[in-house]
Amino acid sequence: MKTIGLIGGMSWESTSHYYATINREINRRLGGFHSAKILLVSVDFADIENLQSAGNWQAAGNLLAHAALQLQAAGAECIVICTNTMHKVASQIELAVKIPLLHIADATGRALVAKQIKQVALLGTAFTMSQDFYKRRLADNFPLSVSVPNAEDQEAIHHIIYQELCQGVITEASRETYITIMNKLHQQGAQAIILGCTEIGLLVSADHTSIPLFDTTLIHSLAAVDFALS
Repeated sequence: MKTIGLIGGMSWESTSHYYATINREINRRLGGFHSAKILLVSVDFADIENLQSAGNWQAAGNLLAHAALQLQAAGAECIVICTNTMHKVASQIELAVKIPLLHIADATGRALVAKQIKQVALLGTAFTMSQDFYKRRLADNFPLSVSVPNAEDQEAIHHIIYQELCQGVITEASRETYITIMNKLHQQGAQAIILGCTEIGLLVSADHTSIPLFDTTLIHSLAAVDFALS
């Protein structure tokens, strides 16, 4: 079994789900007392959020590249960034290390294609929805048409992520807001919804809607397991 290197803490709420999901899936596949070989560097999200807000992605990338180097030095055999948004600096991390980075958008794209989805809507932070680094990777590498909510809905989604979900706050009102936005996107032609922020799965799941949901935390965790057992 290979050792998985996690860069977490963005937020720790979702990172804990990565850890649990990876270990449960390793045990499901191997049985007995098996669990995953994991190394974790958990950053202080306040540092990252300040750099995001300032638009200083180079410095944010440097922080995560340093974390990746720590994981590599400790014996990790791959890098998993436990957040969608910070894949904006994935190339900085890939340049810093010699071990592979398992990109969350690639894992998500493969999952969508496997289910024959062609038109999909992306929810995430304002950075992920409004910028091209995630949407373009999906559109360039997979036969997918990717849409996003309108500006007002993007603002509501982003606010709930940072002011509630990243702090472990789950409310029914926010769930209804997300479901309303997802229904609107579905009516506009989206066959499925990408939960493109690792916290969103804490709020909405298949229990709350009939629209197919692709939870990137789960998808990315399973990709890490596939790598570890390959």
